Amino acid sequence: MHARRIVDLSVPLSESTQVYPGDPEPRVEPAATIAADGFNLLSLRLGSQTGTHVDAPYHFREDGARIDEMDLALFTGPGAVIDVTGLAARARITWEAIAPSAGRLGPGVLALLHTGWASRYGNDAYFDHPFLDADACRRMLDLGVRTFLLDFPNIDETPDAGHPGEGFPVHHLIAAAGGVIGENLRGFDLIDFEPFVSCLPLRLAGADGAPVRAVALDLTAEGGHA
Repeated sequence: MHARRIVDLSVPLSESTQVYPGDPEPRVEPAATIAADGFNLLSLRLGSQTGTHVDAPYHFREDGARIDEMDLALFTGPGAVIDVTGLAARARITWEAIAPSAGRLGPGVLALLHTGWASRYGNDAYFDHPFLDADACRRMLDLGVRTFLLDFPNIDETPDAGHPGEGFPVHHLIAAAGGVIGENLRGFDLIDFEPFVSCLPLRLAGADGAPVRAVALDLTAEGGHA
Protein backbone atom coordinates (compact mmCIF):
# COMPACT_ATOMS: atom_id res chain seq x y z
CA MET A 1 0.00 0.00 0.00
CA HIS A 2 1.03 3.58 -0.63
CA ALA A 3 -0.20 6.79 1.03
CA ARG A 4 -0.91 9.27 -1.75
CA ARG A 5 -1.70 11.91 0.84
CA ILE A 6 -1.49 12.27 4.61
CA VAL A 7 -3.56 14.83 6.51
CA ASP A 8 -2.29 15.73 9.98
CA LEU A 9 -5.23 15.76 12.41
CA SER A 10 -3.22 16.85 15.46
CA VAL A 11 -2.68 20.15 17.25
CA PRO A 12 0.93 21.22 17.98
CA LEU A 13 2.20 20.28 21.43
CA SER A 14 3.98 23.12 23.22
CA GLU A 15 3.64 25.34 26.27
CA SER A 16 0.89 27.25 24.42
CA THR A 17 -1.23 24.13 23.84
CA GLN A 18 -4.76 24.83 25.09
CA VAL A 19 -5.83 22.45 27.85
CA TYR A 20 -9.16 21.49 29.37
CA PRO A 21 -9.97 23.78 32.34
CA GLY A 22 -8.13 22.52 35.41
CA ASP A 23 -5.81 20.13 33.55
CA PRO A 24 -2.03 20.45 33.98
CA GLU A 25 -0.41 23.10 31.84
CA PRO A 26 2.31 21.65 29.59
CA ARG A 27 5.90 22.56 30.32
CA VAL A 28 8.53 22.15 27.62
CA GLU A 29 12.10 23.27 28.30
CA PRO A 30 15.63 22.34 27.23
CA ALA A 31 17.29 19.61 29.29
CA ALA A 32 20.40 19.69 27.13
CA THR A 33 21.67 21.81 24.26
CA ILE A 34 24.24 21.34 21.55
CA ALA A 35 26.14 24.38 22.84
CA ALA A 36 26.41 23.06 26.39
CA ASP A 37 26.18 19.29 25.99
CA GLY A 38 26.78 18.44 22.35
CA PHE A 39 23.17 17.38 21.73
CA ASN A 40 19.62 18.71 22.08
CA LEU A 41 17.14 17.15 24.52
CA LEU A 42 13.79 18.44 25.80
CA SER A 43 12.24 18.01 29.22
CA LEU A 44 8.47 17.49 28.97
CA ARG A 45 5.81 17.83 31.66
CA LEU A 46 2.20 17.38 30.56
CA GLY A 47 -1.09 15.75 31.44
CA SER A 48 -2.15 12.44 29.97
CA GLN A 49 -4.88 14.30 28.05
CA THR A 50 -2.84 17.21 26.71
CA GLY A 51 -3.41 18.27 23.12
CA THR A 52 -4.73 15.73 20.64
CA HIS A 53 -5.28 12.63 22.76
CA VAL A 54 -7.42 9.55 23.32
CA ASP A 55 -9.33 8.46 26.41
CA ALA A 56 -9.32 4.87 27.64
CA PRO A 57 -12.32 3.44 29.57
CA TYR A 58 -10.26 3.81 32.77
CA HIS A 59 -10.71 7.59 32.44
CA PHE A 60 -14.25 7.12 33.79
CA ARG A 61 -14.33 3.54 35.12
CA GLU A 62 -12.13 2.14 37.88
CA ASP A 63 -12.54 -1.30 36.29
CA GLY A 64 -12.01 0.00 32.76
CA ALA A 65 -9.11 -0.88 30.49
CA ARG A 66 -6.02 1.31 30.73
CA ILE A 67 -4.61 2.84 27.58
CA ASP A 68 -1.78 0.28 27.33
CA GLU A 69 -4.22 -2.62 27.67
CA MET A 70 -6.43 -1.72 24.74
CA ASP A 71 -6.65 -3.44 21.37
CA LEU A 72 -4.64 -1.26 18.98
CA ALA A 73 -7.24 -1.96 16.28
CA LEU A 74 -9.45 0.57 18.08
CA PHE A 75 -7.01 3.30 17.08
CA THR A 76 -6.67 2.48 13.39
CA GLY A 77 -9.11 1.77 10.59
CA PRO A 78 -11.40 3.27 8.00
CA GLY A 79 -12.77 6.65 9.01
CA ALA A 80 -16.21 8.11 8.39
CA VAL A 81 -16.35 11.90 8.54
CA ILE A 82 -19.78 12.92 9.86
CA ASP A 83 -20.54 16.50 8.84
CA VAL A 84 -22.42 18.26 11.63
CA THR A 85 -21.04 21.73 10.91
CA GLY A 86 -23.18 24.82 11.39
CA LEU A 87 -24.37 23.99 14.90
CA ALA A 88 -24.74 26.71 17.50
CA ALA A 89 -22.60 26.96 20.62
CA ARG A 90 -23.43 24.20 23.13
CA ALA A 91 -25.89 22.57 20.72
CA ARG A 92 -26.63 18.86 21.01
CA ILE A 93 -25.46 16.64 18.19
CA THR A 94 -28.61 14.58 17.83
CA TRP A 95 -29.29 11.31 16.05
CA GLU A 96 -31.11 13.28 13.35
CA ALA A 97 -27.78 14.96 12.52
CA ILE A 98 -25.92 11.62 12.54
CA ALA A 99 -28.53 9.55 10.68
CA PRO A 100 -27.56 10.60 7.11
CA SER A 101 -24.14 9.04 7.77
CA ALA A 102 -25.43 5.93 9.52
CA GLY A 103 -24.89 3.73 6.47
CA ARG A 104 -21.13 4.34 6.69
CA LEU A 105 -20.91 3.36 10.36
CA GLY A 106 -20.22 -0.09 11.72
CA PRO A 107 -17.73 -2.27 13.60
CA GLY A 108 -14.15 -1.19 12.98
CA VAL A 109 -15.10 2.22 11.59
CA LEU A 110 -13.69 5.29 13.32
CA ALA A 111 -16.38 7.99 13.51
CA LEU A 112 -15.04 11.53 13.00
CA LEU A 113 -17.51 14.15 14.27
CA HIS A 114 -16.83 17.26 12.19
CA THR A 115 -18.33 20.34 13.86
CA GLY A 116 -15.82 22.88 12.55
CA TRP A 117 -15.10 23.88 16.15
CA ALA A 118 -11.36 23.39 15.64
CA SER A 119 -11.32 26.89 14.13
CA ARG A 120 -11.96 28.22 17.65
CA TYR A 121 -9.01 26.35 19.18
CA GLY A 122 -6.95 28.66 21.36
CA ASN A 123 -9.91 30.86 22.34
CA ASP A 124 -12.33 30.62 25.25
CA ALA A 125 -15.12 29.95 22.71
CA TYR A 126 -13.54 26.57 22.04
CA PHE A 127 -15.14 25.28 25.24
CA ASP A 128 -18.63 26.37 24.11
CA HIS A 129 -18.58 23.49 21.64
CA PRO A 130 -21.48 21.29 20.52
CA PHE A 131 -21.65 17.92 22.26
CA LEU A 132 -22.96 14.46 21.45
CA ASP A 133 -26.44 13.59 22.67
CA ALA A 134 -26.58 10.41 24.77
CA ASP A 135 -29.31 8.84 22.61
CA ALA A 136 -27.23 9.48 19.47
CA CYS A 137 -24.25 7.85 21.18
CA ARG A 138 -26.30 4.76 22.09
CA ARG A 139 -27.45 4.40 18.48
CA MET A 140 -23.88 4.70 17.20
CA LEU A 141 -22.74 2.09 19.71
CA ASP A 142 -25.59 -0.17 18.58
CA LEU A 143 -24.22 0.09 15.04
CA GLY A 144 -20.87 -1.16 16.31
CA VAL A 145 -18.92 2.10 16.55
CA ARG A 146 -16.31 1.99 19.30
CA THR A 147 -14.05 4.90 18.35
CA PHE A 148 -15.29 8.49 18.40
CA LEU A 149 -12.93 11.24 17.19
CA LEU A 150 -13.78 14.90 17.72
CA ASP A 151 -12.63 18.29 16.41
CA PHE A 152 -13.60 19.74 19.80
CA PRO A 153 -12.40 19.20 23.37
CA ASN A 154 -15.11 17.13 25.07
CA ILE A 155 -17.73 14.69 23.79
CA ASP A 156 -19.98 15.86 26.66
CA GLU A 157 -20.88 19.46 27.43
CA THR A 158 -18.02 21.31 29.11
CA PRO A 159 -19.42 22.94 32.26
CA ASP A 160 -18.69 26.49 33.35
CA ALA A 161 -20.22 29.00 35.75
CA GLY A 162 -23.21 29.66 33.48
CA HIS A 163 -23.64 26.13 32.13
CA PRO A 164 -23.51 23.39 34.76
CA GLY A 165 -23.97 20.66 32.15
CA GLU A 166 -25.31 17.21 32.92
CA GLY A 167 -22.20 15.34 33.93
CA PHE A 168 -20.44 13.00 31.52
CA PRO A 169 -23.13 10.61 30.26
CA VAL A 170 -21.53 9.95 26.87
CA HIS A 171 -18.10 9.33 28.37
CA HIS A 172 -19.71 6.73 30.63
CA LEU A 173 -21.59 5.06 27.76
CA ILE A 174 -18.47 4.69 25.63
CA ALA A 175 -16.33 3.58 28.57
CA ALA A 176 -18.90 0.91 29.47
CA ALA A 177 -18.71 -0.36 25.88
CA GLY A 178 -14.90 -0.53 26.00
CA GLY A 179 -14.61 2.26 23.46
CA VAL A 180 -12.26 5.12 22.70
CA ILE A 181 -12.77 8.89 22.58
CA GLY A 182 -10.29 11.10 20.74
CA GLU A 183 -10.43 14.83 21.47
CA ASN A 184 -8.83 18.02 20.12
CA LEU A 185 -8.40 16.78 16.57
CA ARG A 186 -8.42 19.14 13.59
CA GLY A 187 -8.25 19.10 9.81
CA PHE A 188 -11.43 17.14 9.16
CA ASP A 189 -12.33 19.67 6.46
CA LEU A 190 -9.22 18.60 4.52
CA ILE A 191 -10.34 14.98 4.21
CA ASP A 192 -11.83 14.76 0.71
CA PHE A 193 -11.10 11.05 0.27
CA GLU A 194 -12.06 7.77 1.96
CA PRO A 195 -9.57 7.89 4.83
CA PHE A 196 -7.66 5.27 6.74
CA VAL A 197 -7.20 6.89 10.16
CA SER A 198 -4.50 6.27 12.74
CA CYS A 199 -4.56 7.74 16.25
CA LEU A 200 -2.18 5.40 18.08
CA PRO A 201 -1.48 6.53 21.66
CA LEU A 202 1.75 6.64 23.59
CA ARG A 203 2.14 3.42 25.58
CA LEU A 204 1.74 5.02 29.02
CA ALA A 205 1.57 2.21 31.55
CA GLY A 206 -1.70 2.14 33.51
CA ALA A 207 -2.87 5.50 32.12
CA ASP A 208 -6.34 6.91 31.57
CA GLY A 209 -5.35 8.25 28.16
CA ALA A 210 -2.42 9.48 26.12
CA PRO A 211 -1.42 12.04 23.49
CA VAL A 212 -1.48 10.90 19.87
CA ARG A 213 -0.24 12.01 16.45
CA ALA A 214 -3.49 11.48 14.54
CA VAL A 215 -3.45 11.27 10.76
CA ALA A 216 -5.80 10.47 7.89
CA LEU A 217 -4.22 8.58 5.00
CA ASP A 218 -5.39 8.33 1.41
CA LEU A 219 -4.21 4.80 0.63
CA THR A 220 -3.83 3.09 -2.70
CA ALA A 221 -2.26 -0.15 -3.85
CA GLU A 222 1.40 0.38 -4.71
CA GLY A 223 1.55 1.47 -8.32
CA GLY A 224 -2.18 0.99 -8.70
CA HIS A 225 -5.45 2.78 -8.16
CA ALA A 226 -7.51 3.38 -5.02
